[in-house]
Amino acid sequence: MTMSTLYGQQRWERRAEWPLASVAFVFLIVFSVQVLARPHGFTARLLGWIMLGLYVVFVIDYVARLILAEDRTRWFLWHLLDLAIIALPSVQSLRVLRLVVLVEVMEKLFGDAFRGRVVVYTVVNAVLLVYSASLGVLTAERTSPRANINNFGDAIWWGITTLTTVGYGDHYPGTALGRVIAVLLMLGGISLIGIVAATVATWMVQSFADVDAAEQAATAGQIEQLRDQITHLTDVVAGIQGVSGHAESGSG
Repeated sequence: MTMSTLYGQQRWERRAEWPLASVAFVFLIVFSVQVLARPHGFTARLLGWIMLGLYVVFVIDYVARLILAEDRTRWFLWHLLDLAIIALPSVQSLRVLRLVVLVEVMEKLFGDAFRGRVVVYTVVNAVLLVYSASLGVLTAERTSPRANINNFGDAIWWGITTLTTVGYGDHYPGTALGRVIAVLLMLGGISLIGIVAATVATWMVQSFADVDAAEQAATAGQIEQLRDQITHLTDVVAGIQGVSGHAESGSG
């Protein structure tokens, strides 16, 4: 990859990161209104046009990154999830895939932090995963006679039990789309747990490394002090021996 191509990719991704996150957040609000309020008439049409505009933004970003990639075939294969975000706008339940942008931004924002910030990262992403999956599964399930997720409360309960791998089984998706969303939520939960575990492990290793480095520095300092003291004592002993030798020579 040439430096100009790499620089162009990085510049585009850096500049588009937060605007895309903002678009995904607006999408979350609009999609929530569509699913929970189920508007009709002018409001429904207005929200539909807004969703179309948001979709165009995602398409522009995908096409721009594909064009800027030097090896486009490899980039295409490594970004199939991005293609899914673009290629599945007609499947309303799977539009929640676009919220992956928010998850990626949160990972970059909090990925190198620990303690308080990693807690914020975990909570925010868990809430985002559960909420978006609940919206998607409710959309897919509430019109199906085989499903038992018929309201948002049941959907939230199902999302929490699925994300935490508890899986009580009292609520479960019965449609194919609902099960696809369930699989995606399971994978998201596993990934979230893995990220947190990796962050904790990295922090622990770094803490132990810092302690070892401090102990080694302290030991090195103590050795240096002992060396100085031994040198000083050697000089003192040599001086005493020299004085004794001169005294014996004078008395002889």
